Amino acid sequence: MRGSFFKIVATSGECKARAGVLNLNGIEIPTPAFMPVATYGSVKALMHETVTALGYNLILGNTYHLYLRPGVEVIEHFGGLHSFIHWDKGILTDSGGYQIFSLQSFRKFTDAGVEFRSHLDGSRHFFSPEKVIEIQRVFGSDIVMVLDDCIEYPVEYSQAEESLKRTLQWAKRSKIAFENTVQRWARQQYLFGIIQGATFPELRQRSIEELLRLDFDGYAIGGLSVGEPENLLYEITDLCTNLMPAEKPRYLMGVGTPSNILNCIELGIDMFDCVLPTRNARNGQIFTTRGKINIRNAKYKFSKEPLDPGLNNEISNEFTLGYLRHLFIAEEILGLTLATYQNLAFYRWLVKTAREKILLDDFRQWKNKLILDFDK
Repeated sequence: MRGSFFKIVATSGECKARAGVLNLNGIEIPTPAFMPVATYGSVKALMHETVTALGYNLILGNTYHLYLRPGVEVIEHFGGLHSFIHWDKGILTDSGGYQIFSLQSFRKFTDAGVEFRSHLDGSRHFFSPEKVIEIQRVFGSDIVMVLDDCIEYPVEYSQAEESLKRTLQWAKRSKIAFENTVQRWARQQYLFGIIQGATFPELRQRSIEELLRLDFDGYAIGGLSVGEPENLLYEITDLCTNLMPAEKPRYLMGVGTPSNILNCIELGIDMFDCVLPTRNARNGQIFTTRGKINIRNAKYKFSKEPLDPGLNNEISNEFTLGYLRHLFIAEEILGLTLATYQNLAFYRWLVKTAREKILLDDFRQWKNKLILDFDK
């Protein structure tokens, strides 16, 4: 499509891991990259300045949720999503296909698009591939995702094939709609296709072959982390990255745990998003360089140990486990903020260190040791 906005700067000599740079309207995002989820235009419990200070230059907003609340007309009135939320870094907006898939009995997929009821008030709505593109044009997000038909696990082959055919039709219509519309605001937008096909290798291969003919700016792997065994997550990811173009960014949607991320970096993935670090923070699960912590556990009541001495920031080094536990037990809002900060600091450290190890061609050994220690 347009000139390259992504380049590879190093690859691992012992696996498919790679280090690159995304350039989104002058904002450089080193890869591998993790995107904090900002469903409604905010990373829950944190100010934008804090997210930036942690080293994140790309966040993920959700088309389905932003369409329902505050609504397209509101975001357009404010001059696009960046202006509305006062965020001058990169934004990727998911198409909302997964969220509609999650509605179960409240939605109906057809070749024309998907009809659904709002989870807020039960009102009826319809998303076509063209409408989803137009919405994201109004949002002005840097990376735009096509509408796809996500499917559950397990599923029969015939159902997965029907879903894939629909997804591919929608991808073609999305590409046409994207090329026949213009960006509303000053920022250049890039369009990503989504690979589907459930856990059937031949369907995944067919999906990639068809999408490559459409020449998207980047490619995402969808339809994983929906209940399949972990070994299938890795097998399908490995298959897909073997077939995806090396010169374009590879995005694995909705994944995952620290071990998932490291193993999929090894398989050649560049971009990740997941609600896990922020959602789990609000539920009291803390990710640290020495493993996972349930901060409500009574054993931390008197702990003077810092949250994470392995991270180089004031919050991780100076706030104690005992104090954070107290905040959770007392249901103080500050506890959610500190826990979210710690988890996103850890995830940033995880992908940043992974990149450094790829540059040193020492990724696999570091990854294997970290996963072994972390999963004890």
